[in-house]
Order: sequence, then C-alpha cells, then structure tokens
Amino acid sequence: MNRTEFITATAVILFSAFVLGWFACWVVQRLARPTNANMGELDHMAQQLHDAEETRDQAIAQLEDSEARLNSRLRETEAELQAAMDGLRESRNEVEELRDYIEKKLARR
Repeated sequence: MNRTEFITATAVILFSAFVLGWFACWVVQRLARPTNANMGELDHMAQQLHDAEETRDQAIAQLEDSEARLNSRLRETEAELQAAMDGLRESRNEVEELRDYIEKKLARR
C-alpha cells in the first residue's frame, strides 16, 4: 500500500463515518420528534404551569399584605402596651407619694 492508496482509504473511511453519523442523527431526530398529541399535552402542561405560577404570585402577594397588616397591628399593640405601662408606672408613683403624704400627716398627729 503506497501513500496515495493510504490517503484514499483513510478519506473513504472518514467520509463513511461522517455519512453513517449523519444518518444515525437523522434517524434519532425522526424517532424523537414529538407528535401532535404530545404537542397538545405540552401546551396543556404549559398552561397549567402558567396558571400555577399566577396562583403562587397571588398567594405571595396576599401573604405579604397579611404580614404587613399583622406587623402594623403588632406595632400598634406594642405602643398601646408601652403607654399602659407608663401610665401604670406613673400611677404607682402617685400612690407611693400619697402613702408617704398620708403617713407623714398621721405621724404629725
């Protein structure tokens, strides 16, 4: 086998491998192509996914709104509690002052 025959044989083998690979790829694509029924099912699934995403977004929005309202109510309640505690503290101070005053008045007698 001389050099020319070797190059020709190699070229034929490589070309045959290319054609065989191309044919195999074509067969696989032909067999893997989705049918109309599959496309309809895929469209239906895509619509369901879209609806589910919209529902999820609405649920998240409602959750955020509810959380904001609850946080607002919590801040209001904490403010009211602080005001009540301050009022109670002032009342206790007044009661102590009145007790001291009464004890001093009773002690002077």
